[in-house]
Amino acid sequence: MILGRVVGSVWSTMKASNLDGQRLLIVQPLTAELKNTGKRVICTDATGAGAGELVYWCRGRESSFPFLPKEVPTDATIVAIIDSVDVRAK
Repeated sequence: MILGRVVGSVWSTMKASNLDGQRLLIVQPLTAELKNTGKRVICTDATGAGAGELVYWCRGRESSFPFLPKEVPTDATIVAIIDSVDVRAK
């Protein structure tokens, strides 16, 4: 899983029928120290996350598992909303 922050949403009037009813959110990947890292990613949302929220997201085949038995064609999905992060000094 990867830390990220929801920075926007995607609206589409035409999409694959398996994506009907799915929210698509733009997520900025973050380091453990909550600093931006990497390119923004479009994720399906399995949690009801909103703009500005800190989230966990996953990639690959596992990203479709939260929607089973429905088959959602996704490569990235938000799977958790994070309440807080505690990073201990080394």
